[in-house]
Amino acid sequence: MTRVQLTDAEWEFIGPYLPIGEYGPYPGRLRRQFEGVIWRFRTGGQWREMPQEFGAWSTVHNRFRQWRDAGVFEALLEGAIAEAAKRSEVDLSLVSVDSTTVRAHHDAAGMHLGPDTLADLEKAAEEAEVARQKGATRRNKTGRTPQTTRNGTSGDGSDADASSA
Repeated sequence: MTRVQLTDAEWEFIGPYLPIGEYGPYPGRLRRQFEGVIWRFRTGGQWREMPQEFGAWSTVHNRFRQWRDAGVFEALLEGAIAEAAKRSEVDLSLVSVDSTTVRAHHDAAGMHLGPDTLADLEKAAEEAEVARQKGATRRNKTGRTPQTTRNGTSGDGSDADASSA
């Protein structure tokens, strides 16, 4: 299997973005672990399938999670963009935004609500909030409010298990 290896120039750029705690990891291992993360996402293989040359898969996975949680990859991306901008190599004409994460106001989609409709929607939202806060009466699947019988059950069959226990 071919080892994914960073050039010294690439590592020189990436290395400063990776935090080194008081007790390690050692810089040599850090580079191998970063290359293991690259291997994982380049090949699409599972963490457990990672070649031993990158270190124990669980260590590399834990290191990846620590870097992810610390925002290392975001900082690295921003640093790479800044470096490319210094060289005038940035072309933002190819930037794309995933529409599943973009929230648009209803006016942005061309939807226009009249003042009466908007007022009715706001009133309904307020009523729903008040009902939620009061703990509105629970309704069964038919939309009816369950009627309590003399023995304390609702009489709709849902309490059959409770009364027989």
